[in-house]
Amino acid sequence: MRTLKKYPNRRLYDTSQSCYVTIDNVRDLVLGHERFRVVDSKSGEDITRSILLQIIIEQENFSGEHVLTNEVLQHLIRFYGSGLQTNMAHFLEQSISFFLNQHEAMQDQVHNVMGTNSPMGMWQKMTEENMKLWESMSKTMGGGKPSGRDE
Repeated sequence: MRTLKKYPNRRLYDTSQSCYVTIDNVRDLVLGHERFRVVDSKSGEDITRSILLQIIIEQENFSGEHVLTNEVLQHLIRFYGSGLQTNMAHFLEQSISFFLNQHEAMQDQVHNVMGTNSPMGMWQKMTEENMKLWESMSKTMGGGKPSGRDE
């Protein structure tokens, strides 16, 4: 697991790469599914959550489309300190996992429908083979490409 250190000057240092990194670099680690933790250089305290929240804030402010609407944020704030806080954390983790699994299953289904062994894939392959045949026949008979086809 990579360790990043946050120094008092607010800079982040990647101990495995021996270089300073930016919040965007940390976001890239998240997107790349790389495991890491961020520790305060003086106290050694794990501050990974704070850095992840900072990334979310930047994404919410600059991405144009929000994942967390004002209403969702207000609901989340209301859960803090309530008896449902722990349940909500578990629910959110499970919901996101379920959503990602469903998304992956849907992508697999689309791939199967468009794959070469599917009806759509076979029609596409047959169309490509027919076009090659027509182009070959056209060259043999007249030397040109079939009309209506730009290349």
